[in-house]
Amino acid sequence: MTAGRLTTLAPLLLVGALAALSFWLDRLAHGPERDPSSPSRHDPDYIIDRLSGVRIGESGTPVYTLSAARMVHYPDDDSTLLTAPRFISYGSAKAQVTITASAAVVSSKGDHVYFQDDVRVVRAAHGDMGELVMSTTFLHVAPDHNVAKTDRLVTIFDGATKVTAEGLEMNNQTRVIKLMSKVRGTYDPSTAPRDAGR
Repeated sequence: MTAGRLTTLAPLLLVGALAALSFWLDRLAHGPERDPSSPSRHDPDYIIDRLSGVRIGESGTPVYTLSAARMVHYPDDDSTLLTAPRFISYGSAKAQVTITASAAVVSSKGDHVYFQDDVRVVRAAHGDMGELVMSTTFLHVAPDHNVAKTDRLVTIFDGATKVTAEGLEMNNQTRVIKLMSKVRGTYDPSTAPRDAGR
């Protein structure tokens, strides 16, 4: 091969090498091509520790807050998993409601939260109404509508009254609780709160 011909081919070889390098870097950045027939991987794309957020209403006051020890987001189904979530609703001017659980799943748009395992709901005392405490294993909350519901067994403590039921619907704005079925209640006056003046 003559020197002139080598000089002519050198730029072409350099361009070819650069093209191959660019292709290799692109494949490396995007990962291997996924076979459409193979199941997609359920890997998180981001993880946040000690998450805390607040939703502000039109009046500039908080509507609800949501915090968690950890948040993990999965892009394949756009799901978000919360560890040790704590949700506080200010939907009722009368009494705030606090919900805690071992875990929760948040819908892709954030308009539904599914609390799971060791779910505890506390409605603060207000006026002549005492604190209400509810426990269950699962609770579906629609924060923007101030509604919570479950089809599982629930136990409710309200002063000296203990109530169990299968299924519940709760509206924090109207303070109405609807028990669905198998409702049983007991009243123990010895556990009733006493007035401070007595």
